[in-house]
Amino acid sequence: MPTSKAREDVKTDLNALKEDLKSVGREESARLRAKAAEAEAALREKAEVAREKARVYYDEVRERGREYYDEAAERLDEAQRYLVERVQERPVQSTAIALGIGVVIGLLLAGRRH
Repeated sequence: MPTSKAREDVKTDLNALKEDLKSVGREESARLRAKAAEAEAALREKAEVAREKARVYYDEVRERGREYYDEAAERLDEAQRYLVERVQERPVQSTAIALGIGVVIGLLLAGRRH
């Protein structure tokens, strides 16, 4: 049968072990918090870089779109001026062509109804 001194020594050793485990747990917890903070900071930095790249890409696309729109509007204006000039030069011929196109479209649409 163990003596009371041996029991006290075991209790003391168990308490010391318990305190050591608590200490190690706190240290590991602090280390993990620090790692998590580092990972969060790195992620935020990468997110900011990605956001900036997206902003630059958006600005480039918007500018290109504006250029394409301006070019298309200019070409449409040129086509409209050309068409108006041709109609003014040959009004009878233009009217006959428009009438012919209208008849063809009317026949096509009427054929679909039956």
